Amino acid sequence: MTDPNAIQASELDQLPDRDPEETAEWQASLDAVAKAAGPHRAAYLMRRTLERAEGNGIALPKLLETDYVNTIPTAAEPGLPGDPAMEARITAWNRWNAAAMVTRGSKYGVGGHIATFASAAWLYETGFNHFFKGKEADGSGDQLYIQGHASPGIYARAFLDGRLNEQQLDNFRRESGGNGLPSYPHPRRLPWLWEFPTVSMGLGPLSAIYQARFNRYLTARGIKDVSQSHVWAFLGDGEMDEPESTAALALASREGLDNLTFVINCNLQRLDGPVRANFKIVQELEAQFRGAGWNVVKSLWGSAWDELFQLDTTGALVRRLREVPDAQVQTYQTRDAAYIRQDFFGKDPALVEMAKLLSDDKILECFHLSRGGHEARKVYAAYKAAVEFKGAPTVILAQTVKGHTLGEGFASKNANHQMKKLTVDEFKTMRDLLELPIKDSDFVDGVVPYGHPGADSPEVRYLQERRAALGGPAPARRVHPVAPLPAPAEKAFASFDKGSGSQNVATTMAFVRLIKDLVRDKETGKRWVPIVPDEARTFGMESLFPSLGIYSPKGQTYEPVDRDQLMYYKEAKNGQILNEGITEAGSMADFIAASTSYATHGEAMIPFYIFYSMFGWQRTADQMWQLGDQLGRGFLVGATAGRTTLTGEGLQHADGHSPVIAATNPAALTYDPAFAYEVAAIVRDGIRRMYGEAAPGEDPNVFYYLTVYNEPLPQPAKPSVAGIDEGIVKGLYRFNTVESAGIDVAAANAPRIQLLGSGTAIHWVLKAQRMLAEEWGVASDVWSATSFTELRRDALEADAALLRGEERVPYVRQALHGAEGPVLAVSDYMRQVPDQIAQWVEQDWSSLGADGFGLSDTREGARRHFGVDAESVVVAALAQLARRGEVKATAVKEAREKYGL
Repeated sequence: MTDPNAIQASELDQLPDRDPEETAEWQASLDAVAKAAGPHRAAYLMRRTLERAEGNGIALPKLLETDYVNTIPTAAEPGLPGDPAMEARITAWNRWNAAAMVTRGSKYGVGGHIATFASAAWLYETGFNHFFKGKEADGSGDQLYIQGHASPGIYARAFLDGRLNEQQLDNFRRESGGNGLPSYPHPRRLPWLWEFPTVSMGLGPLSAIYQARFNRYLTARGIKDVSQSHVWAFLGDGEMDEPESTAALALASREGLDNLTFVINCNLQRLDGPVRANFKIVQELEAQFRGAGWNVVKSLWGSAWDELFQLDTTGALVRRLREVPDAQVQTYQTRDAAYIRQDFFGKDPALVEMAKLLSDDKILECFHLSRGGHEARKVYAAYKAAVEFKGAPTVILAQTVKGHTLGEGFASKNANHQMKKLTVDEFKTMRDLLELPIKDSDFVDGVVPYGHPGADSPEVRYLQERRAALGGPAPARRVHPVAPLPAPAEKAFASFDKGSGSQNVATTMAFVRLIKDLVRDKETGKRWVPIVPDEARTFGMESLFPSLGIYSPKGQTYEPVDRDQLMYYKEAKNGQILNEGITEAGSMADFIAASTSYATHGEAMIPFYIFYSMFGWQRTADQMWQLGDQLGRGFLVGATAGRTTLTGEGLQHADGHSPVIAATNPAALTYDPAFAYEVAAIVRDGIRRMYGEAAPGEDPNVFYYLTVYNEPLPQPAKPSVAGIDEGIVKGLYRFNTVESAGIDVAAANAPRIQLLGSGTAIHWVLKAQRMLAEEWGVASDVWSATSFTELRRDALEADAALLRGEERVPYVRQALHGAEGPVLAVSDYMRQVPDQIAQWVEQDWSSLGADGFGLSDTREGARRHFGVDAESVVVAALAQLARRGEVKATAVKEAREKYGL
């Protein structure tokens, strides 16, 4: 077995030593200190030496952990501006009303969370009073990512501010009757208040990083100067377990996002119990963030601890704080002074002597109440340090007590996340603690009253004056009244109407060509935000590199290896492309920031994010839900789509289900276009609806999901069919009939079938149309189904209208009305995709699709495997007609044998 010390010595030998004698003297000094004063003193000296080296700019590996104390000593704390006593009264009212709102709602069984805001109240209130800029401030104000479970406290503040009334508070979590409040930050449900949905844990921190980065992007490109906007993300220590929470920490430090601050509420508890029962979550997070290059500010202990630290002349207290696991800290919160004396102080003789100088009340004050996150002065010092720090983002680790001020039944109890109400006696105890002027007689029939000092009270005036000074109410979402974007020149779209002639073109390439034209548009070109996760070359987008540039805050500090080539790799400070590397989650966070810029910054941007369709909805559907909740607008493009079009890649790359997942999102308009002119028509309509003049009844707060294919195929000219654009957008139109296609059908009075194809499947359907006519005497009409999902939604709306007594026929029934014969739908996705519309089709229905897992093979082999190739379509069509008695049953068997099925 290798001696680890030998390995260490071997590594040190790699470093040249100009003066071994001097090195030996330093080592001997360290040995002497350790022997004479103990290893703790030696460690202290080493830590201070390393800190001095770092402060002097000497390049050394960074210390990843500091002692378990506040980063900013009490003597270095700035004075708290404003009126601290007034702010304490405001916070007391907000604490009360947050708890009252949830408790009053508990009689309806709708739930709610009390303990989170109770622990974090000062983290929010200090920010609202002194830091968070509103929409009228410079730039676009600050962006606040509020911790989802703290929403009652935000509602309580809006109530005190006059933005909410008692009826709305009483309708917390009861929205169906109108005038209610959503459970968590949901912009779609309360769009004037909430900007960012955050309760799907992990997405808030990830989105906050990319929002801060997008702010830099907007400024660098000259769209809008938002350099004064600051992004604040409020997170729970338990939430940091989510991989998304820490997925982009390196990006934030690499790009020096000092316009970003994470505030992590370290109450040491998650939903079921301690976050790190046997360890210390604060120290773990400090090391993680420092290692990623962030500035770390710890605010752990309140002012009551100052006396204890002054008494700690040996460092025993700091050592003990460092070694006690978090679960034991929680236990101290619930135990008496005798227990704390024995278990905490009794472990070290120096601490035993210290404890003799402390009263029981002092010990309980420190261990039960005094935390850095519960004192406005401590929080103010941390926030001021964060906004003044330059060159890197800051994380504030603020220690609190979950359930603080709610009474002994709540504070630090493992179950407090699930505790939804206080008793009347507990409210009265809380009232006395907070010194609120609420009388016993105000509790009518045992119902806790809301508290409000009055619209013209000193508290409300102070609150409103502070918000006015900071740029208006916060949080707030505002959609600025801006003129619709002018429609791009028609030429960009019309160029696809003539088809590709003899050239084979994949719809992925057709989309990229369209984008190339649109980004050149004089009016709207600069507003396009191309987003790609390190797959631009896969999708044929490398030609955009030199013309648009890839955004980088450093520009291009090197000479690219392909500089002498036409399509060289070009980075630029004002680059337009966001190439995020291999991170679908990061790319989606980019997309969300860009897609909501119309509200966040009053600047409409048109993002398109192109990705392997298999790695979009399957990996990041939660973010796509977040996108819909945040009312984002833009184009998601699932490239290399379908189960069988991506040759050789196999199961993990073969997408047969993304339209199924997309169909679950009410904000997603899902399209599977077959031809280039369909892609153009859909994009044109999307620009009109989301950024131009939406038609009456149309919601512009949607996003489009288009699937495009990498298989080069002939792109036909756009048929001269009346209403074809309407059909493309609504989801279905007749592409041809056997007669218009010029295909001879040998039999007179030939049986007829309607063939519906979506996406790339239409090419197999067209081949099957010819085979049916020429080999089996069957006539068929071919329909392009651009969106089974939109057809279904229209039909569902028609059903709902019928229940209201309105006569309305679904579009799919109108389109297929009177079409002769049965219907056979074919898709490169699961049969569930076309089967969405089966119940509204008046004809006999059947479908083919690529169900099951994907596999590696040629396109032809994969299609034969799934039974969706042209031959399989022919056999399925004959079988459907045979069941109706319109062809002989023997024809089906003959076809199977003929085609080797």
